[in-house]
Amino acid sequence: LEKKYEKFCEFYKKHKTRIHYVIYGILMTAYSAVVITACSLNFRKALPLFIITVLAVFFTCWDFLIAKYENRIAAFFSLGERYLKKQWFWLKWVLCAALLITVICWLIIDTAKHGSRQLISFGGLVMYVLLMLIFSKYPTRVDWRPVFSGIGMQFILGLLILRTKVGFDVFNWLGIQIQTFLEYSDTGAKFVFGDKYKDHFFAFKVLPIVVFFSTVMSILYHVGFMQWLIGKVGWIMHIFMGTTPVESLVAAGNIFVGQTESPLLVRPYLPYITKSELHAIMTAGFSTIAGSVLGAYISFGVSSSHLLTASVMSAPASLATSKLLWPETEKPLVTLRSGLQMAKGESKNLLEAASQGASTSITLVANIAVNLIAFLALLTFLDSALSSLGNLFNYPQLNFENICAYVFMPFSFMMGVEWEDSFIVAGLLGYKTFFNEFLAYERLSKLIHNRQKGGSMYINGVKQYMTVRSEVIATYALCGFANFGSLGLVIGGLTSIAPSKKKEIVDSAFRAMIAGTVACFMTACVAGMLTVPGLEVPCHILLEMASNFTDSPANSIQLIDCCQHLFTSANHSEENFPAGNYSLSSWKICCQILNQPAFHCI
Repeated sequence: LEKKYEKFCEFYKKHKTRIHYVIYGILMTAYSAVVITACSLNFRKALPLFIITVLAVFFTCWDFLIAKYENRIAAFFSLGERYLKKQWFWLKWVLCAALLITVICWLIIDTAKHGSRQLISFGGLVMYVLLMLIFSKYPTRVDWRPVFSGIGMQFILGLLILRTKVGFDVFNWLGIQIQTFLEYSDTGAKFVFGDKYKDHFFAFKVLPIVVFFSTVMSILYHVGFMQWLIGKVGWIMHIFMGTTPVESLVAAGNIFVGQTESPLLVRPYLPYITKSELHAIMTAGFSTIAGSVLGAYISFGVSSSHLLTASVMSAPASLATSKLLWPETEKPLVTLRSGLQMAKGESKNLLEAASQGASTSITLVANIAVNLIAFLALLTFLDSALSSLGNLFNYPQLNFENICAYVFMPFSFMMGVEWEDSFIVAGLLGYKTFFNEFLAYERLSKLIHNRQKGGSMYINGVKQYMTVRSEVIATYALCGFANFGSLGLVIGGLTSIAPSKKKEIVDSAFRAMIAGTVACFMTACVAGMLTVPGLEVPCHILLEMASNFTDSPANSIQLIDCCQHLFTSANHSEENFPAGNYSLSSWKICCQILNQPAFHCI
């Protein structure tokens, strides 16, 4: 037996490559048979599997071709690159003129179709760019390519996701799948905390999601999927925006991981980066959220599709604002287009990776819990103190939210939020900036639940919920770690892994937080430009908005559909005037739009 075993080992070593190919071939054949069978039985149900398979085949072939023929491909495109460099002096002005004409035409057509509220969001976007330029470290040395290409990538992503049915459906489907996936954490929470674990919703329902997501991310890092995905996204940003490989990879990594974990991807290169690159790395951390807490916000009831979209759109925005507020004035030392090695996980197998992910989340879960306890207690004390102070001036309603509402109201209004909702959104921005985004999203979720329940919009003069458009813009504006609590976290985390850069980290951290905040605001502006009320707004709210604002187009397809639905339901109702959720002003606007002698219009 020993001799036979030795012969088998020798045979395996000799033909190791061929044996692996045979095993891979068998597995691929079996997988192909499964996909073909599933598609033939029910293609609609198998469509996600088919799309994933096509993408996997495409990127596998892409990686193979790049690895084998990279020099030939580079030589092929080098001719075009040299031609563009020669003609760039006049070509850039042609491109700028074409871009300007495209933007003007877009605004004219979009305003005619959907109303003028999108113009406010566009004005807000321009305002934030100008503010960043005014307060820039080196205003005269700004490289406008990362700025315009970052905003362009934001706009293209938003256009595909928010304005096209395919993009909207894809991200909506992804959001639903993530929600379903995160619900599996309920099994562990129920086993540990009992059947009534939802009675303590945040502690036993929300926080276990963070543990579960952290475990999954650790497994994906171990198998190398996250490194591959981050590398692809970083490469796209590096090519289109002209940013360095280090800052592009970190910005891509922040879509999926936290602000202290993403710099670990490029840890060996941190001692050699420039001040502008360091500022970009910190800005990317402040302008995005980690995948682990994304699940917690979804569990609050915030739209999963919009949270996913905000996470992706804020990555190029962070590089755009960073290069605007702190332009590159040095020559980057790390310029490797390929071969930039990302750090790998330390786990040896899947079980160890899962265990490490769960153990790592303990610090995060504890940090979230104790911060919320401390901040909520501090906020209650602050509100009580401010109310007592307001009583001296016959204004007992004075509280922290009111102060933030007046400070941040111009910023929220310029994002495209309705005027009546701008004070509420400004208060949420104050909670997010001075405390944390967890507290802000928890407040936003209450507003969302109030709207979904219906009822009176005002109680004792206080607005109970916002329009869906305002909720969407608020979701994008809050989607980032830019707050004073995270400021200390970033300084401590980066200093520990790059001690030689301690002085530069401390000097640029506050600027990076401001840039990260503005990046979130710019993402909200793009969302405000592209959000169409008819996608999600219920008819009774849409009609109420149309009656309150004179800029709503009378020929809007959404308004006509809602009015036709209203009259159809009225004709089938036994009541003379079926009220439901519709007010008298809604009926009046429908009578004007349809211009028909209906019984209820007489």
